[in-house]
Amino acid sequence: MGLWRSYRLRIQRRRWLVRAVRKRRDLKVVADRTSQIRGRDILLVATMRNEDVRLPFFLKYYRDLGVNHFLIIDNDSDDGGREYLADQPDVSVWRTGKSYKRSRFGIDWVNWLLMRYAHGHWVLTVDPDELFVYPFCDTRPLRALTDWLDASSIKSFSAMLLDMYPKGPISAIPYRRGDDPLEIANWFDSGNYTIQRNPAFGNLWIQGGPRAREFFQDNPERSPALNKVPLVKWNRRYAYVSSTHMLLPRGLNLVYDEWGGEKASGILLHTKFLDTLTVKAHEELLRKQHYAASHEYKAYVAGLQDDTDLWCKWSEKYINWRQLEILGLMSKGNWA
Repeated sequence: MGLWRSYRLRIQRRRWLVRAVRKRRDLKVVADRTSQIRGRDILLVATMRNEDVRLPFFLKYYRDLGVNHFLIIDNDSDDGGREYLADQPDVSVWRTGKSYKRSRFGIDWVNWLLMRYAHGHWVLTVDPDELFVYPFCDTRPLRALTDWLDASSIKSFSAMLLDMYPKGPISAIPYRRGDDPLEIANWFDSGNYTIQRNPAFGNLWIQGGPRAREFFQDNPERSPALNKVPLVKWNRRYAYVSSTHMLLPRGLNLVYDEWGGEKASGILLHTKFLDTLTVKAHEELLRKQHYAASHEYKAYVAGLQDDTDLWCKWSEKYINWRQLEILGLMSKGNWA
């Protein structure tokens, strides 16, 4: 990369950090327990709106992995989720009624919390419908992964977003608060993915899966990006650029081996496709707060029917992380 491009990216990173500092004024404290955070704690940052139905399982899942403290931004929920979070002993909560769109889809708020509270910590940045899976997660806590990454001088860890869906109509089985969403949405596409390299930021750009074939079949290049870098040893000089798809400095996006080998990677099991999606899609379409004039939610509203079924004869039923590695969707790399 030339000096001029490097300089431009450095200026861009400073711009995002300045924006984050300014946007901190959007956030109002609901419950601040950040004084409990200790030096080696693993943190989780999330932005959410009206996700109360998911919260009990979400918190349990990540506590069981080894997350020590949650930093949650609530974008004006009215379903009781904010109050539930405020009562949790390991959760700090901020509320905002400001525009999600004008905060660069929440990433300015996230960058502020990361800058303010996550310096020197390993931190997961995920959505409430994303469940992080990594090599040996069934036998080793998240701390084992971050300790190995520290020992290997690796500062960022990638995870492809894997859309999960039920066999049969999405609306057939109601999702109940506190349930494991993978008991309903436990199928995925093992293939049907395209990968290209982003020359500007160095990250891989991955698309495909059931959303591409069902909702974007006429325009697959507009289907949602599936590449993410959700786990980072944070430094206050870092900044996410576009959701967790890419960040700066640019080197943090080089989570793959350009010379044909494999770096360790994970998966984010994306449990969006439950019966709750129809109501959510209509709400978000009316709010018009999402990327590209909410074209993703327009596709959901247009494509979702009571009998919408994403399952096909090539679908695979989820078993565990080893299955995902055999299929080439993630890798343990040289972590033995």
